Amino acid sequence: MNGSWFTTLTVDVTGPVTTLTLNRPERRNAIGPLMVNELLHALDIAFTAPEIRCVVLTGAGAAFCAGGDFAQLSSAVEVSPLPMKGDYADLLLCLMKAPKPVIARVQGHAMGGGLGLVAACTFAIASLDAKLGTPEIDVGLFPMMIMAALARLVPRRKLLDMMLLGQRLSASEAAAIGLVSKAVPPGDLDTTVQELARTLASKSPAAMRLGLAAFAEQDDLALEQALPMLRGKLGEVLATNDAAEGLAAFFEKRAPKWTGR
Repeated sequence: MNGSWFTTLTVDVTGPVTTLTLNRPERRNAIGPLMVNELLHALDIAFTAPEIRCVVLTGAGAAFCAGGDFAQLSSAVEVSPLPMKGDYADLLLCLMKAPKPVIARVQGHAMGGGLGLVAACTFAIASLDAKLGTPEIDVGLFPMMIMAALARLVPRRKLLDMMLLGQRLSASEAAAIGLVSKAVPPGDLDTTVQELARTLASKSPAAMRLGLAAFAEQDDLALEQALPMLRGKLGEVLATNDAAEGLAAFFEKRAPKWTGR
């Protein structure tokens, strides 16, 4: 992946893990059309590269992402050398239907649109000094698009409290309601994220891809439709080379060698 293509992101590839860093610290990594478009391109590259098993999404400086960048709303995409790939709603869908796990590394504040990114990722690990919230109501706006991602994680009444009162939660409070996977001391953040990424990268890519796709598909189905669909997806997993290799390795008491097929 060529990081020189991007003006609002930095890209680091370490073995099977790609780290995408929102890189506008002077704006607290506020997200606008340009950053959205670059994230869509970067994620597409990471998701299609067979050697990449996991993606980490984080921010440079003191904030993960402070929310929407209103200054970019009218003209940012025009200065991008990349073709237009989609908008913020497309980005949330891309993350929520990702074929590979994406870990949000939340080292600082994640507000509004930044919180939407956290909610849409597969996992979210937050530093205990991070704050997460939906302050849009305080400036006469409402967190419309991120509501769909938040509603899949946060209990109804707590979500209404957040959105209608503009609440800012501590990382511990966010973990207690399932908004983030785990809250850890600042000094443990990198180690925790790296260990999770390594563990995910060690699993079968084929099972991961099919499992994440099935999870996304069943999310909007009634039980009567979900179970037959998942029965068929189980058959697809069993037919993969990775499944055959995993079962053989289990009986032979050795580590499996995944091919992703």
